[in-house]
Amino acid sequence: MGLIRFLIIAICSLYIIRSLVRIFLPMLFNSVINKAQEQARQQQQNYQQQQQPRPDGRIRVDYKPEGKKSSVPDSEGEFVDYEEIK
Repeated sequence: MGLIRFLIIAICSLYIIRSLVRIFLPMLFNSVINKAQEQARQQQQNYQQQQQPRPDGRIRVDYKPEGKKSSVPDSEGEFVDYEEIK
């Protein structure tokens, strides 16, 4: 008698939980998707605001690294130390 009662309660509980999941899970997914779309929209707007149109045909250099002075002139090439093997 106790086993049959347990099975009936378990089946009814699973049926109720399944029905609730079918109702509330799509709402949860919709809210997550809407948040992600809003963040993407904000990032796109921020990116578009940062981009400033530049006139065509003009070159602008913001940074020019200073040249590294080497001790060996370029005309002499690169030297590699080696040991002779006999």
